[in-house]
Amino acid sequence: MCVSAAPAEFSGTIVYVGRHTHPEHGPVEVLGYQNTAVNLADGPNALLLHLPATGMSSANFLDTGDTPYILRDLVNSLRPPGWAARAGGVAPGGAPAGVEVFDHDVYTVVLAADPAAIPAALQEVPQHKRPSLAPELFRFYADTFPGYPVALCCFDNADARRAGPLLMWYRPIFADRLTVPALDAHSGGPPDPDALVRPDHWVLVGLDDPPEGWGAPVWYRREPGPLAPFLPRRVIGREVTGVSVRNGDFVISLADARAGRVDRLGRLTAKGEQVPLIPPAETSIASRPWLRPVLTALALVLVVVFCSWLLIWGP
Repeated sequence: MCVSAAPAEFSGTIVYVGRHTHPEHGPVEVLGYQNTAVNLADGPNALLLHLPATGMSSANFLDTGDTPYILRDLVNSLRPPGWAARAGGVAPGGAPAGVEVFDHDVYTVVLAADPAAIPAALQEVPQHKRPSLAPELFRFYADTFPGYPVALCCFDNADARRAGPLLMWYRPIFADRLTVPALDAHSGGPPDPDALVRPDHWVLVGLDDPPEGWGAPVWYRREPGPLAPFLPRRVIGREVTGVSVRNGDFVISLADARAGRVDRLGRLTAKGEQVPLIPPAETSIASRPWLRPVLTALALVLVVVFCSWLLIWGP
């Protein structure tokens, strides 16, 4: 689930957000993102991520080429027992001021402090990855997320299926909450802030100094090496799938994250509203999975009784 520059389908999304103290960069927030993409456009496509960061450059994107399974390892650490399971140089040319164009894994990334500057930088993207962009999409980001860097990650049809995880660090805008970009729009146009969407996400949270007994220990199938200071040794999280939620980002307060209260995960709408992940009525049903089939069976019984009454006694 994300915003695409042209029609696409995304599934199996894994997002990670964590607070870490890096030996060189100090306190930072880390964002991880990975999904399976099916490009439904005739040509190239791109996904957009608005980043709650005070500033970004290509140096903030981490190379996961040697550890392509790190986000799946975090998910597997939360699954029940029995589950098994290089950034390139800056592209040459004349990108507008405040915009950086560079290769990262299978993507060509256009990173801009002002999203309105992205369309003018597309000439720096290789033609086979250069999507057609709707101007209103970038007006939406400029109006809705002023001050947020925006990453346009361009890919071609073949690359979409073999993309590794995106992993980046930054100094966060918000000190008291963790936010994961998760706006949903797959048509190439701007998102509908009031829409209900159906995510297919694992949302993961990590901290450097969690309380004793917090979360689940992480088993990495390969030691992350230089990425280790950016990654957790324990993790909390939850799967969000099969339910309708408000369009927006995932959000959890730092206090709730530290308390391990992943049930407090919510949505942050494009209008700045924090709302429950699942409305109260749906939460009641979700917490009692037997309730829906019982109500369905009861409704069927009432229909049968009513129809029998009509057949016997008439209208």
